[in-house]
Amino acid sequence: MENQVTSPENMMGMVNMKIESLKEMISSGESITVEFKQSKTKLNRDVFESVCAFLNRNGGHLFLGVADNGGIVGIDPAAVEKIKMDFVTSMNNPLKISPTVYLSVEEVEIEGEVILYILVPESSQVHRCNGKIFDRNEDGDINITDNTNLVSDLYIRKQRNYTENRIFPFAELSELKAELLVKARKMAANERSDHPWKSMNDLELLKSAGLYLKDRQSGKEGLTLAGILIFGNEELIHAALPHHRTDAILRRVNLDRYDDRDDIRVNLLESYERLMQFITKHLNDTFYLEGDRRISLRDKIFREVVSNLLIHREFANPFPAKLIIEKDRVVTENSNKSHGNGVIDPENFSPFPKNPTIARFFKEIGLVDELGSGVRNIYKYNKIYAGAEPVFIEEDVFRTIIPLTSQASDQASDQAGDQASDHGENEDERTKEILEFCKTPRSGIEIQEFIEVKSRRYFREKILNPLIKGGLLKLTLPDKPTSPKQKYYA
Repeated sequence: MENQVTSPENMMGMVNMKIESLKEMISSGESITVEFKQSKTKLNRDVFESVCAFLNRNGGHLFLGVADNGGIVGIDPAAVEKIKMDFVTSMNNPLKISPTVYLSVEEVEIEGEVILYILVPESSQVHRCNGKIFDRNEDGDINITDNTNLVSDLYIRKQRNYTENRIFPFAELSELKAELLVKARKMAANERSDHPWKSMNDLELLKSAGLYLKDRQSGKEGLTLAGILIFGNEELIHAALPHHRTDAILRRVNLDRYDDRDDIRVNLLESYERLMQFITKHLNDTFYLEGDRRISLRDKIFREVVSNLLIHREFANPFPAKLIIEKDRVVTENSNKSHGNGVIDPENFSPFPKNPTIARFFKEIGLVDELGSGVRNIYKYNKIYAGAEPVFIEEDVFRTIIPLTSQASDQASDQAGDQASDHGENEDERTKEILEFCKTPRSGIEIQEFIEVKSRRYFREKILNPLIKGGLLKLTLPDKPTSPKQKYYA
């Protein structure tokens, strides 16, 4: 029996499908959303002008190692890693691209040559390259910096299309939760040890993340709706967006109302924690061996489901976001500015960022993966977890349906049995016991003794740290994570 979530044959099939899709895109030539750069031994000087133009217009696909006529020239193998590093480093340099953007570089082999592919999403902000504003027109990048009408139109279009960019001059930094700013720095540093947020003060971090902006038309500046929703206290959120709400509902016995409910009206970071706690409380878990690493299928699936529910919604619409756990399925609903209609095919769809700034922030702190991967991950892992395929429906209300009717596959069930802890405990039950025990703050030693685990290293790496990273346990001394006086609470 295989020890992989997806068999090598299926993985190879998915890779081949991706390559064929990229080859078809290349064969169609450059366009308003496709750009080729040779970059055989180093990055072309105008690469970042194209990135800036894509960000400012409709997003696009950037190919390095492809000539202007679509011929595959490839990247010199000795230069691949340096080109990738130079690209990522420059994208995080505000003197090159401002505001900065994280983009991933994908290495692909076509016709025996290595090329690099970068998906550039449309941004909700106006970006500059080397201090200049570029826009995309047909297959070219146009410097519009000195054309006040075009620049003005660009700002208006961004503000009209993206609610998250709305500026609230009345909002004070003191109304943000300081502990969440500290936490965001630590989470970003965990993802990247040299993350620039580590050395920034609060205002610098907010500006770097695009959560504090200046409207160049009106001169207004301040926190954006995105910044308020991520870090704000409840009073500030209510003042900026009175209808903000996420409803978590358990409906298995009392189908007319509910068996359990959490009415969540807090910021997005705390909303994420409470939704994951609700999931942990009401859904069983299955641990699974992916390669040589044990993973929680439940957490893999619902980490993506919860993040998508919070990030990809139209906040201007008063329709409340919902997560509903039923007998045979989990359903999420959120208001949506639709870019399609009907059921989404996970293997053949183009992701569209509904709130790019919020999505980018969640990616920086490690709560989501790259754009588009969430749907594919849910699809992949739910077939193991429940033996059925999820459904994604894009309409004015976006719906995700996660079936729970079938048992997990034999492979997952067998592995779950093999992976029971040394004490024969069910990890899900143990998590519930720990959270109940930690309603009163407890030290690490107290928790370890409570669950009767002998190995301190095993307890830290496999039990305590995952609960902290998942937001289920909090630190009484968040600024001193290694303090001997540290305690943990649920």
